Amino acid sequence: MNCMNQLRIAWLLPTAGLYWQPLLSEFTRLFPQTTVFAGLFPGFIHGFEESFLLKEVGGMKVMGRNKPSKTYSSFFTYLPPKIIVQLLDFKPNVIFSNAFSLWTLLALLFKPWGKWRVVIICDGSSPGVDYQGSWFRLLLRRIIARITDGFITNTSAGKAYLTEFVKARENSIFARPYLVPDIRALSQKSEESKLDKVKQQHPVFLYIGALFPRKGLHKLLKACSMLQTKGYQDYTVLIVGRGTQHQELESLVKTYNLDNQVKLVGFVEYGGLGTYLQNADVFLFPTLEDVWGMVVPEAMAFGKPILCSKWAGAVEMVVDGENGYVFDPHDSEELAELMIRFINNPDLINKMGEKSQQIMASHTLEAVSNSLADVVEFVWNGQQKTV
Repeated sequence: MNCMNQLRIAWLLPTAGLYWQPLLSEFTRLFPQTTVFAGLFPGFIHGFEESFLLKEVGGMKVMGRNKPSKTYSSFFTYLPPKIIVQLLDFKPNVIFSNAFSLWTLLALLFKPWGKWRVVIICDGSSPGVDYQGSWFRLLLRRIIARITDGFITNTSAGKAYLTEFVKARENSIFARPYLVPDIRALSQKSEESKLDKVKQQHPVFLYIGALFPRKGLHKLLKACSMLQTKGYQDYTVLIVGRGTQHQELESLVKTYNLDNQVKLVGFVEYGGLGTYLQNADVFLFPTLEDVWGMVVPEAMAFGKPILCSKWAGAVEMVVDGENGYVFDPHDSEELAELMIRFINNPDLINKMGEKSQQIMASHTLEAVSNSLADVVEFVWNGQQKTV
């Protein structure tokens, strides 16, 4: 097939998060015959309706999920095997499939019949999802890697895991951030009226994400209590999100006497997050473990300096001392000292925020789509990578 843009591309995404939509929309511009198959789909973001073809397969079930903890919970995701019928009907040339899922395994098993190529989407690496201590899982992943045509991963840590543990061919791995934000998607809805009701003191430190132990918010509040002890009270921490730890965090705020500094905002729709990102001075990401951390590049796109946990995959986007600081989330004292730097030196906020935007200038949706086009060409034509 001479015209690459005429290739039929399938994306297999068990849970297609909202942040995927700008990328899938841009990718479809390059490959019009793209279809996204999703187990669960939250609906289109305003402005992205019909920007790519979606088929919701349904039938996804999560089994054996443990109570939220300080690491990724172990669970099994059941995905309906009827996806194969739909793929054989669609006849894709290339399939992008999420991680080492059942759909990925089925796509690989039916490769001889479908005559398609398979690219595995591996967001990154972290102890809770790598299963380095499970010989069975590693063996299965190594077998899968031998018959997979290519991999994409956001991080160099993801590439290291794939080469060192999964034993994937190094030249088949494309490591660069592909989960990058679109400011338009985050700015579809104004939240200013809600935000105006929140009493704030600058600098404003912002966290966006789920509220459960793995996100390290209890360590953040401990750091804030240390600021109180040191006499720092003129700042605000906004916590945006919902989760099982909400009540516990509210209790900690009262225990540490942080009612004037820490505000639990609650859930905000994806299209309204831009209001909070624009309002913030510094973005905080104290996670104890995250394969990626989409909120980090989202905040950087809005020109914010980042205080990022060293256990987040997206920490690779932070140049320590230039567009933010990297810290150990288990060390609340270290986090408190870094927050004090911004409180005492507000000039750092604009300086580091500008650096964040400079870094994001090379991580556009267009650049990512062109990179994915290189992946498609590599697996379809069997060419060696040139970058």
